[in-house]
Amino acid sequence: MCNNYRLHVPVNQLAAPFRDAGRTLVFPGGLPNLAPADYRIGDAAPVVVQGADAAQLLMTPWGWKSPAGRPVFNFRSEGRSFSGSIRCLIPADGFYEFTEPKAQGRKTKWLFTMTGYPWFWIAGVIKDGAFAMLTTEPGPDVAPYHDRQIVLLPPGAGVHWLNLSAPEDLILQPCPARTLAVEQVWPQTT
Repeated sequence: MCNNYRLHVPVNQLAAPFRDAGRTLVFPGGLPNLAPADYRIGDAAPVVVQGADAAQLLMTPWGWKSPAGRPVFNFRSEGRSFSGSIRCLIPADGFYEFTEPKAQGRKTKWLFTMTGYPWFWIAGVIKDGAFAMLTTEPGPDVAPYHDRQIVLLPPGAGVHWLNLSAPEDLILQPCPARTLAVEQVWPQTT
């Protein structure tokens, strides 16, 4: 499952979908200086949550502790309602999946990006002050690489997840074919 993603997009671009929807994205701690980064489990990463008056961008750790002490960083969406949850949007411009065979002791690393968009949202939830990404069955672009997929939303669709202005079962879907581009990033091909 997704345990590594990236955000190499200026933070001011994240506010555009909210402006387009006639809403506001606020930065309670001030406009953060987000350098391009690859995020891993346990890292503090930017997420957007619905505040009392506006959507807010907060730095939040990735993965809460399960009762067994392991991090919960991905969370199955099927058969659940998130209407009573703290929903969040995780901005990204790519995510990674890893497959066999191993080369030099490491799995093959694949980068997925959303065709036609410079960045996208990953649907998530917050618990115990940390976030996890929601997963679903894989769409055709991800299925050859993994048996699950994170829930991805184009920039303009994120507001629907925050305020559930569309039915959850329509939001929490795998991506249709040709939504994602995939590129092998390790080992590099010549």
